[in-house]
Amino acid sequence: MCVRSLRCIAFLLGVATMIAGGARAEDLKGEIAPTGKLRVGIGISAAGGAFWSNKTESGGYSGVPVDLGREMAELLGVPVDYVAYPNSGKITDAASSGAWDVTFLPQDPERETKMSFGPIYEVADATYIIKAGSPITNFATLDQPGIKVAAVNNTTTMRGAQAHLKNARVTGYQTFDEIFDLLKNGEVDAFALSRDQLNKLATKIPGTKVLDETFKKTVRAVAVPLNHPQSLAFVTKFMTDARTNGILRKAYDNNGLKDAPIRTE
Repeated sequence: MCVRSLRCIAFLLGVATMIAGGARAEDLKGEIAPTGKLRVGIGISAAGGAFWSNKTESGGYSGVPVDLGREMAELLGVPVDYVAYPNSGKITDAASSGAWDVTFLPQDPERETKMSFGPIYEVADATYIIKAGSPITNFATLDQPGIKVAAVNNTTTMRGAQAHLKNARVTGYQTFDEIFDLLKNGEVDAFALSRDQLNKLATKIPGTKVLDETFKKTVRAVAVPLNHPQSLAFVTKFMTDARTNGILRKAYDNNGLKDAPIRTE
């Protein structure tokens, strides 16, 4: 049972008014948590930021999506279960499999055909980090034949980099950690990712530099599988409220993002 029962009841009544014809809490739980648990799809990496989550020494997980998923489950009055993936592309691939109930992902038109998105909770600038010792200083000197650019496979950022670069070759890899090693060893010339994550990466690999230009703005949002109208109404209200009631700010602060503004446009 939810320890904040009055808040839960008020919240679920609010969700019911968003759904045509109304809905009972039991009906909502049956759709959004069919296994009796709220299964939250999370991407695991040391990259940090508001999308990635991390494994903890105790065997659990930490991250902004972890905190938000836990709050959602508490409102529903069900346990939370985290379903971990190595990248956002794998979460997308599992959207129709019934493996997760809610997730937090970079949103783009391709993903909109595979899941339903709720409110945006972050806007990030995508750019490139350049390997140590490279003469590359801007997009013009990066986009040349023979230049190797890495990106996390099947992600919004990878698709954006492929559209942006006409001459350099963009190659997808399964995990952030794999690309980290390639960049550190000088086996790729650049890595495409969001600026906040690349700035942190630059502190771990001396001599690398993050380009000042931006090739894409990536929006991150809550998502549920297609044809789950009650689930979508629930997460929409949750995230709308989270921006004003302190839940989203608390999730940021708890995960090393105290100085990061919450950008939704």
